Amino acid sequence: MESKPKDLEERTAVFAENVRAFVRGLPRTISNIEDVKQLVRSSGSVAANCIEANEALGDKDRVMKFRICRKEAKESQLWLRLLNPGQAETAVEQREALRQEAHELKLIFSTIVKRLE
Repeated sequence: MESKPKDLEERTAVFAENVRAFVRGLPRTISNIEDVKQLVRSSGSVAANCIEANEALGDKDRVMKFRICRKEAKESQLWLRLLNPGQAETAVEQREALRQEAHELKLIFSTIVKRLE
């Protein structure tokens, strides 16, 4: 993965894009197909809710949207953990890099929520 964008909206969008690029190369097993659907939804939701948080109507709305971002980042970590990347070493490395990014996003959103509350 290249360097991380400083803008949080951009960083979450890049995360969602990277997830989509990663899943295209995964083995087509029954469990992967189902887990990929969930992963694609949760990774996109991180980005979408980040945008909504920045456009929130008030402080309570902003906190709730960032909480959803945190929840979806945690969920993305789970789906990435459950995916079978196959035998390719690069796929294993990509999965771990995406899990790390989801973890970092979760920590960022946790800090934002704590500061806003």
